[in-house]
Amino acid sequence: MAWIAGVDGCRTGWVVALARRHDIARPSIHIVPQFADIVALVADLGVIAVDMPIGLPETIEGPGRAPERLVRPLLGQRQSSVFSIPARAAVYAPDYAMACTEAAARSEPPRRVSKQGFMIFPKIREIDACLRTDPALAERVFESHPELAFVAMNGGAALTEPKKIKGRPWQGGMALRRRLLAACGIGAEALGLTPPRGAAEDDLLDALACLVTANAIACGAAQSWPTPPMRDAHDLPIAIWAPKLQKRTLQPDAPPMPASPVSRADIEAASARIAGHVRVTPVLELPRGALGGDWIPVLKLELLQHAGSFKSRGAFNSLTSFAIPPAGVSAASGGNHGAAVAFAARKLGHKARIFVPEISPAAKVDTIRRFGAEVVIGGAQYDDAQAACDAYVAASGALKIHPFSATATIAGQGTLAREWEQQAKVDCALIAVGGGGLISGAAAWWAGQPTRVIGVEPEGSRALQAALMAGGPTEVTVKSLAADSLGARNVGQLVHDVCAGNVDHVALVPDEAITLAQKTLWREFRIASEPGGAAAFAAILCGACTPSPGERVGILLCGGNVDLSKLAEIAA
Repeated sequence: MAWIAGVDGCRTGWVVALARRHDIARPSIHIVPQFADIVALVADLGVIAVDMPIGLPETIEGPGRAPERLVRPLLGQRQSSVFSIPARAAVYAPDYAMACTEAAARSEPPRRVSKQGFMIFPKIREIDACLRTDPALAERVFESHPELAFVAMNGGAALTEPKKIKGRPWQGGMALRRRLLAACGIGAEALGLTPPRGAAEDDLLDALACLVTANAIACGAAQSWPTPPMRDAHDLPIAIWAPKLQKRTLQPDAPPMPASPVSRADIEAASARIAGHVRVTPVLELPRGALGGDWIPVLKLELLQHAGSFKSRGAFNSLTSFAIPPAGVSAASGGNHGAAVAFAARKLGHKARIFVPEISPAAKVDTIRRFGAEVVIGGAQYDDAQAACDAYVAASGALKIHPFSATATIAGQGTLAREWEQQAKVDCALIAVGGGGLISGAAAWWAGQPTRVIGVEPEGSRALQAALMAGGPTEVTVKSLAADSLGARNVGQLVHDVCAGNVDHVALVPDEAITLAQKTLWREFRIASEPGGAAAFAAILCGACTPSPGERVGILLCGGNVDLSKLAEIAA
């Protein structure tokens, strides 16, 4: 049979990762309301690995079925729930109280039912009924456990990064599991997919892990716990299946991550190079609890930088690192990078031509012109402006100053983190992400240091999160009110390579939270911030980032080139 499937339960039914046997790089993803519907997805469907208990004993001895007892010690501490499934009568009980009564009567020692386990009983009954009425299908359906599959992919080592914390996805753990799936042949496109409606991010990853298990079973490269499987009273197998151990490990601490393309030494050199050209921007430390919760906010006011944003750091480092040709310099920009390049070029005595997209705010375009640069409208979106800039550079010989995907730019932006570290201790730093040059600089500076770097992206513009999830750069669609500054569709390989392993995780914020952050910053602190500059603050207000008690949390306000008339409307 040519096709295989990995299946996980989800809110609206079952999420199915479907692929050809031996070719799991590009699976198709489906949502089906009933488990029996899976066989109708494709003809010639063979192995189906599903994350749901199969086979229900009539009585239970000890802490659950034999598969659960055997695999639980392999998963490490608190990495995944392995529910103790009770006897068949308890699973078919009409309510929770009766399920507990039936479970206790049929177990030794007597055990009740966990409420979390009880919530999946309807899906267990669905599979049980389906397989009991179709013995041929029962021979093709195998119980899997995604976390056990990930342990097997990881060479038998328990994963040290949890998948969830307090019920919410933990991006460090999600990224690790994506890397393991990629190492087993799941392609970047599948790993970067947005979960279909009705399924969560972890549901999709679990279905892909089950697909890896299904492929291993089909190829004779899987094992079961116990071996051989037991059988229940209806001849259904009782065993959990996973791939045989693989000779690889992708734990965060082994093997060592390759050296970052941008080092602390590069940032130290950039700091010396741009000294006298950029401002040392102030830090505002608020009292513990000032923004709610038992933690200390530490605001870095980089929006007071020359040209209104951190971009001046990278611009000056780039212009002082290279010989400038007669044609001068050129850049593509949504506004802030162009203003910074124009400002730096004017101060250093060079010509500048800046390509901006149609979405650039008039206030930012006017600022670029005020600094003496020539402005060219280069298309509808940022990437269109970049293409127009590239064509001009090729024809004129001008020096292109890339806003994020260049080592000189990243090292220049990294001077902000170096400066911040000298001003105030922070346990973590929340940093807005557009193309990723700023967070790359911060990640390079704090690589291997105690300070955690957390990216913040709009929900409608998530190029870095997508890249870290997929294990490499990937295209995203962009639709956000902060798109003029946080609107890159692809962060590029350099940014990914700097951030991978050095960025703790990326938090997503809705546009409404960004607007609220702008309003709050103006009303409470008289700080005028553009949408992108307020994104990190928005992560606190909307709960996308929840500091731990006692933490010193750095919040970067990175851009102040706001249209004052729009700010007045927001703050009214």
